[in-house]
Amino acid sequence: MKRRKDMPHPSPCRFERQVYQRALSLVVLVISVSLLAPCGFSQDKPGSGLPEAPAPKPAKPGGFFGKLREFYREDWHGTAPASPAPPRRGLPSPLESPPFPNSDWSYGGAPVLGEPDTNSYPLMTAWNGARSRTKVYGWIDPTVNGSTSTHSNSPEANDAYSNRFELNQAVVYVERLPDTVQRDHFDFGFHLTAFYGTDYRYTTDKGYFSSQLIDHNHQYGFDPVMEYLDLYFPKVAKSMNIRIGRFISIPGIEAQLSPNNYIFSHSLLYAIDPFTDTGVLATIQLNDQWIVQAGVTGGHDVALWTADAKPSATVCVSYTTKSVDDNLYLCGNGINDGKYAYNNLQQYDGTWYHRFSKTWHMATEAYVMYEREVPSVSGSIRPEKGTNGATCRPGPQTCFAPEYAVTNYLNKQLSGHDFVSFRSDLLNDRKGQRTGVNTKYTENTLMLSHWIGSTIQIRPEIRLDHSWDRKGYDRTTRQTQLTVASDLIFHF
Repeated sequence: MKRRKDMPHPSPCRFERQVYQRALSLVVLVISVSLLAPCGFSQDKPGSGLPEAPAPKPAKPGGFFGKLREFYREDWHGTAPASPAPPRRGLPSPLESPPFPNSDWSYGGAPVLGEPDTNSYPLMTAWNGARSRTKVYGWIDPTVNGSTSTHSNSPEANDAYSNRFELNQAVVYVERLPDTVQRDHFDFGFHLTAFYGTDYRYTTDKGYFSSQLIDHNHQYGFDPVMEYLDLYFPKVAKSMNIRIGRFISIPGIEAQLSPNNYIFSHSLLYAIDPFTDTGVLATIQLNDQWIVQAGVTGGHDVALWTADAKPSATVCVSYTTKSVDDNLYLCGNGINDGKYAYNNLQQYDGTWYHRFSKTWHMATEAYVMYEREVPSVSGSIRPEKGTNGATCRPGPQTCFAPEYAVTNYLNKQLSGHDFVSFRSDLLNDRKGQRTGVNTKYTENTLMLSHWIGSTIQIRPEIRLDHSWDRKGYDRTTRQTQLTVASDLIFHF
C-alpha cells in the first residue's frame, strides 16, 4: 500500500501457513522429479551389427503430469524444439526476453500492438498442447531478505518485512490476448487475476477486499489485481485497443507483478506512486513510432463504488526512434481537481529508454506528484484510514503536499540467461504524506538475474538506503539501511 504508517505485523494465520508450505512443496516436488528424469539415450553401440538401424526414441510421456514433467525437463536442459518466430508488425524488438523482462520498450494499459503471442506455458502445454488462445498460467515467488533494520524495511518495497523468508506472490492468470498483428478484423481479449501473498499490500484498491489491509494490516492477503476486457479495432489509425476494467496504473518502468521487473526489490519512486486504476483507456497506434493514449478512470487505487472515486483523466504519448535505440513515454495520470482523498495523486511522469548497444541499455523515470488540502499531522482533521497526513507549517489545518522522484536502471546482458542491473534512486517526500517522514531518500541496488530455462528466475541483490534530513527507516529509528535479498520466480 502506498503509505509509510507501520502497524504491528501479525504472524500469518494457520491457513496462510498451509498455503505457503504447499506452494513451496510444489516447487520442491517439480524440481526433484525433473532432475531425476532420464535424459534419454541411444541403444545402438559400435559393433552392434546394426550400424544403419535408427536409435529407438523414448516414448513421449502420457498424461497431464507426464507432459508437465517433460516440459520442465526440456526447458531446463535446453532440449525443447525451437520453432520459427511468427511475423510481427512494426519496428523490431530492441531487447531479448529472457533474460530481460520485456523485449519491447514498455507502455501500460494495452497489449503490445503488432506483437504476436508467442508465450508457451508449462500448464497449458500439459493441458491441451498449448493449442488454445485462452491460457491459464502463473508463478510462485518465494523471497528472503536480511536487513540491518529490525522491525521494518519500509519504505523499501516489496520486502517491507525485515529478515524474513516469505511468499511474496502466488499468481494465477486466465488470459486471452487479441491478435494485434492482423489488421483485417475486430478481435478481443480478456484478463482475470488471482493474486495472493505479502505483496497484496502494493496492489490493494480501496473497495476491492481492502479491509484485509486498511482495517487489519494482514501480512498475507488476496487481491484480484487485474480484471479487464480488451477490444481491438485494427482500422482505427494503424490500430487501436480499448481496455475496460481494472488495470495496472500505466506509467513507469516497474510493475506490481514480479516477472515484469528488472530487480526483485522496487525503487522508492515506485513504492509510493499509484498502483491500479479502474476505468476505460484507449491506446491508438498512429504509426510505427507514435502511440497516444487517453482514458477516464475513477481515480487511483479506489473502486468506482467508493466515496473517494471521482472522474480522472489519463493522457499519454509514446515515441520510439526508427533505430529502436530510444523511447520516450510521457503521461499525465489520474488528473482531476487534486483535492485530498484516498491516494488521489496527481501524477506527471516521464520515462526514457536508451539502448547503447545490443547488450547495454538504460531506463530512466522521473515524476512530480501532489495532493491539495491534505490534513496536517498537527491539526484536528483526521487523515483517512490507510493514509498519512502532511507535515504542514504550524497553524493551517491542511496544506499542499508534493513529491518528486527519479530513478535510473543501467542493464548489461551477459548471456541469454543472465543480466546485471544497477539502480540509483532519489525520492523527496517534502511533506511526508507518502512515507510518513518528510525527508529526502536515496537508494542504490546491484542485482544479478539468472534464468534456468525460461521457467525459473533467481535475482539476488544488495541494496543501500539512506534518509537525509531525518530518520526514515526501521520505524524512524535509522537513517541508513542495508539489505541483502533474493527471490525465485517459478513459472507454471
